[in-house]
Amino acid sequence: MMWLLFQLTFTLGTPPMEWIEAGFAALGGWLNEAMAEGLLRSLLVDGIIAGVGGVIVFLPNILLLFLGIAFLESTGYMARAAFVMDKVMHQAGLHGKSFVPMLIGFGCTVPALMASRTLENPRDRLVTMLVTPLISRGARLPVYTLLIGAFFAPQVAGNILFSLYIIGIVLAIIMARVFRTWLLPGESEPFVMELPIYRLPTLKSVLIHMWERAWLYLKKAGTIILALSIVMWGLFTFPTVDKDGHEFETAVKQVENSYAGRLGKTIEPVLRPLGFDWKTGVALVTGLGAKEIVVSTLGTLYSIEDEEALAEEEEPVVKSFAQRAREQSGYTPLVAYVLMLFTLIYVPCLATVAVIKRETNGWKWPLFTVAYTIALAWVVCFLVYRGGLLLGIGV
Repeated sequence: MMWLLFQLTFTLGTPPMEWIEAGFAALGGWLNEAMAEGLLRSLLVDGIIAGVGGVIVFLPNILLLFLGIAFLESTGYMARAAFVMDKVMHQAGLHGKSFVPMLIGFGCTVPALMASRTLENPRDRLVTMLVTPLISRGARLPVYTLLIGAFFAPQVAGNILFSLYIIGIVLAIIMARVFRTWLLPGESEPFVMELPIYRLPTLKSVLIHMWERAWLYLKKAGTIILALSIVMWGLFTFPTVDKDGHEFETAVKQVENSYAGRLGKTIEPVLRPLGFDWKTGVALVTGLGAKEIVVSTLGTLYSIEDEEALAEEEEPVVKSFAQRAREQSGYTPLVAYVLMLFTLIYVPCLATVAVIKRETNGWKWPLFTVAYTIALAWVVCFLVYRGGLLLGIGV
C-alpha cells in the first residue's frame, strides 16, 4: 500500500508541480524586469521568491502523500498495522504503541513526539522519541522530489522513494534495539489495543485531514521558511564583492566569499568522504532549521549561470539543476542518493529539538539526538557511498 502511494505521489504530482514552478519563475522574471537592480530586488527575487517558491512548488506531492495517509488512517488500516507490528516492536525493545507515533512521523515529527505521551513506561517513551526522528517526514519530500526527479528515471522514482522510507524504519528499529540494550535497558509492557472496524471513510473527512496537514506545511512556508530564506539570502549576499569583472564571474566570487560559502568550505573536509563538496555542506547546515530549506539553498547555489547559456536554456528547472550539479560538484545518481540518505537521517529540524527538550525537561536528550543522528548519517552515508563506488553503482 505504501509503495503504491509513493508511486502515485510522483506520477500524479509532477504535472502540477511543473505548473507552479513555471508560475514562480514567471513572477521572478517579471520582478527582475520591473525593478531596478539592488538589494531590494535581490531580496525579493533571490531570497523570498526563490526560497518560499522553491518549497511551495512541491505542494502537489505533499497533498497527494497526506491524502493517501489520511485515507489509510480513516479506514482503520493504520491501527491494524500497529497491532501487526507489535511483535516486531518488541523484538526491537519497543512497545507496540510506539508504532503509532512512528506512523504519525510520516507526516511530521513534532506531533509524533507528542503522541508518544500515550506510552506509560518512561523508557519506552524516551526511546520512541529518540528514534522517531529517523522516520521520513513530509518536510523531507521536497528534497527527495528534487533529487529523484533530477537524477533518476521516472520508472524507478517510486522505488527510490520507497527505499528511503524503508531505510528510515529499519534504522529506527535498529537504533531502538541499541538504546534498549545499552542506554535504557528494561522490558517493554504488553500491548493491549482496541481495533476499530474497517470502514470506508467519507470524502469530506479525508479531505479535512489532508488539508489540516497541508495547511501546516503552507503556514510553515509562510513563517519559518520565509524567515530562514531571508537569513540565507543575507548569508549569501554579505559581505559583498567588487563588481570588477564579468557578471558570471562576479556572481561565482560572491557566493564563494559570502558567509555561507566560508561556512561550507570550513566543513567540506568532513563531508568530502561522502562525495559532498562545500555547496552541499551549506545546504545541509541550512537544513538544520528546516529540511525544506535544503531545496531552496541548492537552488540558489546552482542557479548561477552564464547569461549566454541561460538565454539558450529551454529545459525545466529540475533538469537544469541536475546539469549544473553534475558540472560544478560532480553529482551522480549515487551522490544524489547519499544526499537523500543524509537528509533522512540527520536531525529533522530545530522544532523537533525544541519539542524533545520540552518533553524531557532538559537539554541532555535533545543534544544527544542531534549528535547521534549526525554521526549515524555520516557512517551510513560513508558505507553506502564507498560501497557504491566499489560496485560501480550509480556512478
